[in-house]
Amino acid sequence: MNNIESRAMLAGHLLKKVRDDRHPSATEMAIIEEVIPPQLLPRYVEILIEKVMQESRPSISMLHRIQRLINDMQ
Repeated sequence: MNNIESRAMLAGHLLKKVRDDRHPSATEMAIIEEVIPPQLLPRYVEILIEKVMQESRPSISMLHRIQRLINDMQ
């Protein structure tokens, strides 16, 4: 397994955890953002947006995180 495959495997595992947790760990999200391959970034942002849409009062830090990630994708 090479570096890219390892990063994708770790990011994929953590993406599932973030998707399944009502309030994902900021530490896990930070790790995802360090290792995520570019092709998985849109899926990660989609998961975070889905989280925000489920909350009547979404976390400001989550909104800022999404905004930063969207800006990074441009």
